[in-house]
Amino acid sequence: MRVLKTYSLDDIFEKGLLMLIPFYIFSHEKNFPEYNSNGQKLAELKAEYQKILKRLDELEQQGVIGTFDKRTIIELSNDVIKEIAQKYENVKKGVGDIMGGALIETEARTILNQGIKQGKTQGISETKKLTALRMLKMGKLTIEEIAECSELSVAEAEQLAGLQAV
Repeated sequence: MRVLKTYSLDDIFEKGLLMLIPFYIFSHEKNFPEYNSNGQKLAELKAEYQKILKRLDELEQQGVIGTFDKRTIIELSNDVIKEIAQKYENVKKGVGDIMGGALIETEARTILNQGIKQGKTQGISETKKLTALRMLKMGKLTIEEIAECSELSVAEAEQLAGLQAV
């Protein structure tokens, strides 16, 4: 029979066993009743989880882990906390808020999402223009009809017609 080794938080980070972080909370489970009723003990537990987030941030900034990996660790940690601390509202809320709060939209994520949105908008615009150019080459529709079918303005369709004539 093999006994699982219990790793300290330092062991987990030093050995690169970051996927154990979500399960690290199990090492505190026996103390949940105390954490739930003792504000000082709960504050110490919360401080430990803030330290975990800080260390994950540092690893991300150093390029050791990517944003996706960090986010996955945090989400899994949050899921484990919610599950095993169900009977301990203060623990669930205290530590859960720390881990859940780390999932708030970051500036980098916001910029990425804006870039994706802008890319989609540009792609749609280019598709409309290509559609209009195909219709112009066919030569069967008026500029107004092409504008309507391609969802371009008449001015944009006229501009494309001018470019095609060149």
